[in-house]
Amino acid sequence: MSFRPSLALTVTLVILAALFGRLGLWQLERKAEKAALFERFEQAPSLSLEQALERNDRFARVEAYGRFDAQRHFLLDNRIWQGRPGVHVLTPFTLADGTVVLVNRGWLPLPPDRSRLPEVFGDDHPREIRGRLNVLPTEGQRLGEADRLSADRWPQLMTYFDTAPVEAALGQELAPWLVQLDPGDPAGFEGRDWKAAVMEPKVHGAYAVQWFSLMIASILIWTTLGVRRGRMLQRSQDDSRPSANGADKE
Repeated sequence: MSFRPSLALTVTLVILAALFGRLGLWQLERKAEKAALFERFEQAPSLSLEQALERNDRFARVEAYGRFDAQRHFLLDNRIWQGRPGVHVLTPFTLADGTVVLVNRGWLPLPPDRSRLPEVFGDDHPREIRGRLNVLPTEGQRLGEADRLSADRWPQLMTYFDTAPVEAALGQELAPWLVQLDPGDPAGFEGRDWKAAVMEPKVHGAYAVQWFSLMIASILIWTTLGVRRGRMLQRSQDDSRPSANGADKE
């Protein structure tokens, strides 16, 4: 078999195969990280909120006693639940020592008319809550201008979360963590099936298979084109070579 791939094809193949292989390995690394994250979520200890905050123990199952702010709520936009757009309701919760932590009370639908925000119920009676300690929402990619927060209109719609303007609107400093309210707590709304992360480990595994498949496919294409080029060059050489009979006649 004549195998003669071109230099340009070989260089392209090396670059693509290396890229696809590296992306596949990266997805396997992400899969391992997510698996560890989900395991940590499942094995998280049960603590008081004060203990969890002191230990910075992400995913800890926490209990806390305090008061919700019945008047002031933040609505975090672009939250999808069961295919429907809506908001997550973030309500300040004040502990006995004065610490203020945001509580994610779950999901509410948001009408197309953004001037008509959903009504958020609540009271400021002392109560016990249970939930999961997690990080505050990340900003993510900023799409357009953020909604300006004000201290005199509530609830407030946020395109993305930013701690500084939230604290300015409240006039209070927040604990650097969030409590995801337990699904069984009556103070919450829908969509409280909390997970360690949106994307599960198996999804990263599937992506890794795709990248490795592309790497193998690029090698097969390189091999096929190299063989085809080799045959064409061989045929061209055979056609240009004088025949034995022609040489005898001379």
